[in-house]
Amino acid sequence: MMTAGISGSYQPYAYTPGTGFSSAAQKQPGMAGASQAQPGADQNGTKAQGAQKGAGDDQKVKKGYKSSPAECQTCKERKYQDGSNESDVSFKAPGHIAPEASASTVMAHEKQHVANAYQKAAKNDGKVVSCSVSLHTAVCPECGTSYVSGGTTRSSISYSDESNPYQKNKKAQDAIRLTGANIDYAA
Repeated sequence: MMTAGISGSYQPYAYTPGTGFSSAAQKQPGMAGASQAQPGADQNGTKAQGAQKGAGDDQKVKKGYKSSPAECQTCKERKYQDGSNESDVSFKAPGHIAPEASASTVMAHEKQHVANAYQKAAKNDGKVVSCSVSLHTAVCPECGTSYVSGGTTRSSISYSDESNPYQKNKKAQDAIRLTGANIDYAA
C-alpha cells in the first residue's frame, strides 16, 4: 500500500509582526469563510491590547513580588561558595554569579568535581563506577527570578585491593572456575 505525502500544511497560528499571534485563517486569502483582517486588528477589526511585548516588560515588578529583576538587592548580594574538601575547584571563597549565568557557571564548577574524580581514580589504580551531577533551582523571594542555587556531584570509585583476603579468595574462585574454559580441542 502506497501513501502520498501531505499536499498542504495546516498552520493554526501564524505570527504577524506587531500583533502577536493570530489565526492563520485570517491571513490566507481564498479560504472559505476567512476574513481579511488589517494588521494589528482581530476578526472584529478592533485593535489588540497588549499583544506585543514591550521592551521594558522584563524590568517591571511581577505580581506578588517586591521589586523588579533589575533592582533586586537579593540577587545582587547572592554569593556562591563550594563546601567540598577539594582545594583545586572554583568558589572556595564566596563569589557572586548573575542569575542569568548561574546554570552554566554552576555546571562548569560541578564538572571540575567530575574531572577530579576521574583523576583520583586514575592515580590510585581505580575505576569510576558512576558519576552524576544534579543542579538545584530556586526562585528569588524578592523579584521572582528563577536561578540555579547550587549543585551536587556524586561519584563512586572502585579500587582493587590485592591485600584484602576476600579479594584474594574471589580471585582464587575465579581461577578455579575459568581454568580450562578456553581450550582448543582441535590442536
